[in-house]
Amino acid sequence: MTFRIYTKKGDTGTTQLIGGTRVPKHHQRIEAYGTIDELNSWIGVVRDHLTHPHHRDVLKEVQDRLFTVGSHLATEPGKGKMKLPDLNDSDVSLLEHEMDAMTASLPEMKYFVLPGGHQANSFAHIARCVCRRAERLVTHLNESEPVDSLILIYLNRLSDYLFVLSRQITHDFGAEEIPWKPRI
Repeated sequence: MTFRIYTKKGDTGTTQLIGGTRVPKHHQRIEAYGTIDELNSWIGVVRDHLTHPHHRDVLKEVQDRLFTVGSHLATEPGKGKMKLPDLNDSDVSLLEHEMDAMTASLPEMKYFVLPGGHQANSFAHIARCVCRRAERLVTHLNESEPVDSLILIYLNRLSDYLFVLSRQITHDFGAEEIPWKPRI
């Protein structure tokens, strides 16, 4: 028997959560894990534009963790019977450690910076913005349905990491960090 990607079950605008409940495709939970999926794709674009193996490896780890986050968000609270992959405090610590290491080698931040200067930097900023949107959607979902607090912490730290990574990319590629100079 050949596996087919299409089931036709979603043709009426619903999808199934892990646990069996069918919900509209615009349900808060679907919006949240759909945005995590989008973020994962953008991080893949960033990773594909980097040359530094360590940063590529960290981003691959982040992508794996985002699949973990997505699986948790796709599971109806209290109804999923399957074992889900773990998200751990060490995943947050990894991002913090990476930010600390990059920050130590970067010039002091004295102003807001405009995204851009190199294509990889721009992609990192897009990923950061999508991460912030995912964080907003997950916090909104958390108001009506419980979300593991570690997911919220991880997304918050990941957006910070992506900002610091964008600065590191600018430095690594010898691009100009463009300060924002407000017109007052």
